[in-house]
Amino acid sequence: MAHTNRKHHRNTGKNGHTGPAGTSRRARSERRALRREVPCTVGLLADEQDFAAMRRYRTFTFDDHQRYLRQIDGLLRSLATEGAHTAVALFDPEEFAEYCAETGLDPDTAASRGRFTARIAATGGAVVPYTGQPVGHLVPELVNTAVRRAAWEYATMVLADLGDCADCGVDIGRASFDRASRLLTQLIERAGPGTHHLVCSIPTPDEQLLAALHVKRPDTGPARLDASESAEFVTVLAAGIALDSHGGVVLRTTGPDAPDRLHGWRLRNSGLAPLSEGQVFSAYCTDADTGEPLSPEPGVEYRAGFDLGIGDADIHH
Repeated sequence: MAHTNRKHHRNTGKNGHTGPAGTSRRARSERRALRREVPCTVGLLADEQDFAAMRRYRTFTFDDHQRYLRQIDGLLRSLATEGAHTAVALFDPEEFAEYCAETGLDPDTAASRGRFTARIAATGGAVVPYTGQPVGHLVPELVNTAVRRAAWEYATMVLADLGDCADCGVDIGRASFDRASRLLTQLIERAGPGTHHLVCSIPTPDEQLLAALHVKRPDTGPARLDASESAEFVTVLAAGIALDSHGGVVLRTTGPDAPDRLHGWRLRNSGLAPLSEGQVFSAYCTDADTGEPLSPEPGVEYRAGFDLGIGDADIHH
């Protein structure tokens, strides 16, 4: 959904240093330098259904989704050669139609599609940076980002709607968030050095909430983690604490010249209770849909969760 128009003018001057010809070359060079500092966001229709929905607009000229994806891939590679920061946003036709109805824009124009794409990036929608990955990798990245954002928004709404405890006046959402933050801090601290991947799964009456967090913990110095991922993880875990859910957290640790280690915890009494080695093995080696056993993953050790040093608490009163 990104559109760029350029006009090229032949320089008829005799030298590139003085006079109108030299000035023109200098101006183009300066504009190219500025272009590298202007971010660009490309809207992407990830699946056939969304693509088909956009075909009702006369100005959307594509008629084949696979060809469209190839053209998006070529556009992204072209933008990358200019050195500008490029991001890809998940374009939702239903949200686009609602946006145009609310703002009075004509949806059947490229300008309206461009404005909506810019709005996605500005309002924290599903956006991923383009770093040269093929479009086939971008699509699942965008979908996963959209799922994460939806889980975060739902968990945030849950925490905001709980209000204060009727008995003690404590803000249940805030207390749950603070508790989740402490649990995550301790989990990272006690996991030790290595590359860690954490997943928090929280069942709710409306949907299954998932949050993932990547952490790199060097032998010395603080752990490195993404602030947005961390906030999403804590918010989803806090929602589980506030709802007194039966969710849990799993941790996968990867280190050099060693098997991956898998640990697990279940949410209980506003805390994370360690699972036994057998429970961790069962959780990973059982098909969640059928209950049938699955083969253990090669090169992986299934280990019990470790104590986080934070006792049970009652924040629900």
